[in-house]
Amino acid sequence: MKPVELAPNRIVSTATYNGQFPGPLLRLQEGERVVIDVHNQTDTPEQLHWHGQFLSTDVNGAAEEGTPFIAPHASRRIAFVPKPSGFRFYHTHVRAGANLNAGHYTGLVGPVYIEPKNNPGNYDREVFLTLKEFQPTYSRGGDMDMDFLLPATPVKELKESGEGAMKASLAKGMPHGFEVGYDSFTINGRMLGSGEPIRVKQGERILFDIVNGSATEIRSLALPGHAFTVVALDGNPIPKPVTVPGLWLGTAERVSAIVEMNHAGIWIMGDTANDDRQHGMGIVVEYAGQKGKPQWVAPQPFHWNYVQFGNSEAVAAQPDQVFDMTFAKQNAAADGFNRWTINDVAFAEDQMHAMHPMFRVKQGGRYRLRMRNACDDIHPIHLHRHSFELTKVAGQPTSGVMKDVVMVGGYHEMEVDFVADNPGLTLFHCHQQVHMDFGFMALFEYL
Repeated sequence: MKPVELAPNRIVSTATYNGQFPGPLLRLQEGERVVIDVHNQTDTPEQLHWHGQFLSTDVNGAAEEGTPFIAPHASRRIAFVPKPSGFRFYHTHVRAGANLNAGHYTGLVGPVYIEPKNNPGNYDREVFLTLKEFQPTYSRGGDMDMDFLLPATPVKELKESGEGAMKASLAKGMPHGFEVGYDSFTINGRMLGSGEPIRVKQGERILFDIVNGSATEIRSLALPGHAFTVVALDGNPIPKPVTVPGLWLGTAERVSAIVEMNHAGIWIMGDTANDDRQHGMGIVVEYAGQKGKPQWVAPQPFHWNYVQFGNSEAVAAQPDQVFDMTFAKQNAAADGFNRWTINDVAFAEDQMHAMHPMFRVKQGGRYRLRMRNACDDIHPIHLHRHSFELTKVAGQPTSGVMKDVVMVGGYHEMEVDFVADNPGLTLFHCHQQVHMDFGFMALFEYL
């Protein structure tokens, strides 16, 4: 555990990589083997997961897939060939359960940029931003804001099922299940006004590589008077750049966007939620030669539609097989925590080393995941060791967008395709720590 100064008189003790938060930026070369020594100086077994890379199960960093734990006060040397190119990140991958000082609630998050062999670089410089909350606390669950997700087309039968289950639970006298909130919000480990500003010059084109390193939160980001031209999602280039007024990032999502500095002043780039921004989720952008206090101007409400980043007319290839998945919530069913199920099955903690694969694939096959969310929570869904293509978002077809995390809205449907091209056990889970810890996981097995 190390002290991390979020702001003057706001110092937290948390686990970190190399004594800093975020962990050091690792710039790797696509296709060039790297050797990394991992030292676990904590008192608990740890996993270091290389999120978004196509690695073998022995180094990927997930016990469910077979990666060995790094024992307390022990070390392990790992080697791998980084791929694919683009913005990835690394983080812990252990169960926290009810312990808010473990897992993703800690400072064990760091960025990775895998340099492509050929990078045209249509920008002047890069700025890496890690969004992260600290000082977590438990509360009883409430409603999650989902109005920002488009298309806004909930499925009637999913809504009836989810609302019916919740009403029945509450009628039995059950409380709402535990949720997690936070007291401190940071960008690059500093609360708004405490860190160094991003200093810019008029006319500069800056590529912002942004990762939502939260354990549980969905984040928005806006910069008054400026627009974001998105060029990649989760490190993967999109079919064509798309300019948007602001960004939304689910847990573990990454956005790479170019901002042209064409509106001189001293601005606050921050979350559109006033309470979160005022509790630290922001950073100052300061133009050269400008004086005065940083300004925040609330943007017009903006929505997030994955379809806008894809090919509207191109049709995705047909899959070899479709896997139907229904996500559901059992309110407060696990010692006050919600239990989460995929097709009525909840992964159990004691199954970590003997988790029964739910889905089976053949190498080279193309598989479609038809995900149906029968609860009102947004789930940022992650597939290890592969990327997937978005093929249908809330009933709207699309293609060309490759990701490894995607937000599935409450009572929404989504379809994604992946090619089974990386043999070995492959973990599928919601990236919210409190969801994956209490059941929201499944394994794919190669035949």
